[in-house]
Amino acid sequence: MDSPQFIALVMLLVAVIVWFIYVILRWRFSKRFQEWQALERQTLEAERERIRRSAITQSRSVLGGKFTEQIAPYLPDFKYDPTEVRFIGTPFDLIIFPGLACGDPQEIVIMEIKTGKNCQLSPVERKIRQLIEDGMVRYELFQPHVEGIEEGG
Repeated sequence: MDSPQFIALVMLLVAVIVWFIYVILRWRFSKRFQEWQALERQTLEAERERIRRSAITQSRSVLGGKFTEQIAPYLPDFKYDPTEVRFIGTPFDLIIFPGLACGDPQEIVIMEIKTGKNCQLSPVERKIRQLIEDGMVRYELFQPHVEGIEEGG
């Protein structure tokens, strides 16, 4: 075998070996990549399910709290007359006028209803409570003048 043919044969053999190694490595990395993808899909689905369950639980808690805020005046241990209660919702839940049903209101009570394990006031609710405790409450009358509406009505 002469030298150019031998060199060509060796180069062909090296090319076949390199191609074979490439195919094997590509197959191995492809398999590893597919395994990694499958594991990531499982992890992603598990995380989605966890987030979904958490959202449902949290939503139920919030809805339960809002429902309780609405029905609190009708619960047996509520100490005020439900007819003297007005639901506000935010930034606090109720305004109560004890004595209003008899035509003789004695005081005004601002009430926040809290349910659940972590019953803490929000920063705004704490600020409102502090303003009330500091006496920073007043009464104002607003009488807008609107064209076409009779006065004294």
